[in-house]
Amino acid sequence: MKKTDDQILVIFGASGDLTERKLIPAVFDLYCGGFLPEHFAVTGVSRSEYSDEAYRQKVVFENEFILKKEAGEDKLKAFADAIFYQPLDTKNTDSYNTLKQRLQTIDEAKGISGNYIFYLATPPSLYETIAEGLSHVGLNKAENAWRRLIIEKPFGYDLESAKQLNSKLLACFNEEQLYRIDHYLGKETVQNMFVTRFANSIFEPLWNRNYIHRVEITAAESVGLEKRGGYYDSAGALRDMVQNHLFQLVALVAMEPPVKADAESIRNEKMKVFQSLRPYTKEDIITNVIRGQYLGSKVRGEDLPGYREEEGVKEGSKTETYVAMKFFIDNWRWGGVPFYIRTGKRLPTRVTEVVIHFKPNHHHLFAHDKSLSNAHNTLVIRIQPNEGILLKFDMKIPGAGFRTETVNMDFHYDELTDVYVPGAYERLILDCMQGDATLYSRGDSTESAWQFVDTILKAWEEDDIPVYGYPAGTWGPEHADNLIEGENMTWRYPCKNLTDDGNYCEL
Repeated sequence: MKKTDDQILVIFGASGDLTERKLIPAVFDLYCGGFLPEHFAVTGVSRSEYSDEAYRQKVVFENEFILKKEAGEDKLKAFADAIFYQPLDTKNTDSYNTLKQRLQTIDEAKGISGNYIFYLATPPSLYETIAEGLSHVGLNKAENAWRRLIIEKPFGYDLESAKQLNSKLLACFNEEQLYRIDHYLGKETVQNMFVTRFANSIFEPLWNRNYIHRVEITAAESVGLEKRGGYYDSAGALRDMVQNHLFQLVALVAMEPPVKADAESIRNEKMKVFQSLRPYTKEDIITNVIRGQYLGSKVRGEDLPGYREEEGVKEGSKTETYVAMKFFIDNWRWGGVPFYIRTGKRLPTRVTEVVIHFKPNHHHLFAHDKSLSNAHNTLVIRIQPNEGILLKFDMKIPGAGFRTETVNMDFHYDELTDVYVPGAYERLILDCMQGDATLYSRGDSTESAWQFVDTILKAWEEDDIPVYGYPAGTWGPEHADNLIEGENMTWRYPCKNLTDDGNYCEL
């Protein structure tokens, strides 16, 4: 275990939902697990007026996401004693002097020596403002101490805004201080993909165009907008999921083995994947990118509204709630192998998984008998839920002849009953505390991903490319099935249970 320096975690947007639901509970889990340093403090910052005691009551003693952990009263009180609050007008540059003085007071009382993390759990419109305010009063750097800045997604709205944001942030902090968080990368199964590939000789020699037919990644959500209509209608699935979450998964699947298992080496290899994405032409986008929008439907007796009927959505909106695409990575390892990714809301189940479809044998030994499956071997890496790994292959059915059936060999993380699996935010916050940026996005990679996505966004704005409707509770527009070429080939339709699959999974 790496050493965790004494430090203060400063959370901007401290009165918001993210802080209460995710961040404070994650830090509490780190505290209970013994991962926090001896000298540590959390300082919440927002416009709301709270005293230290009132804020502790809100985020600890009345926080259902902490209380459900059933920790003892002594633990709750000791953790709460390390939490402070500072009201601040983030748009008033001069007010940052008040924050600086408060942090110095807490620093001296706790013996922390000047190490600070600034977590921006705020609307993206405030990222530049807060960075400039911190820089204005010198909180962005210190002698004999470190300062770090965690930035939540979305990181930009398109390529131009991402470049502008990077430029503004780099004027106040250097790249080594910036941690662009993507909670998907904190999931244990995402990290295990790295080990599965590079630690096992039964996989790595096959992980290329000679043996893999196609790669498929699905990130499905069964929920709708959940009162996020105002944000989502200006973002859509391409910005909200593809540019960050899904492309980060693509990079982990496709990257070359790094020289070392350190942050810089791994992020260098991920960057090469983004640089190798084959650019789309307008014609490619029409045939290889499908966008959809869910329609009203009755699911398990419940009437679900269509997207345009949701609160906060503009009348006649063409914002996509579903995206499926086919693309290629033009390098030595993946030349000619199609990658298929899809994501959507109001799909049959909540699931994220990576599916590796291997090529069939060159000689179909049992092709004369149509009852034999001769299916492609498939490796399924389940990110959520029912986390685990599944390998599908053919076995002979007992009896005369060579009748075969596809069987499963699977592993589930919940079978490791004695091993504690940390939550995504818990893992990522600890990594930042320890100065490990492996699971964080680098600025150049973010811009490269936006460059690929930007072409699609512009084509959608300029051309009359259709938005296909799909009933809520289904797997998206039928047109997405046409993306996958090959006889009897289609998407894998996963269920909540890793070993089940089929078109009609229950919500």
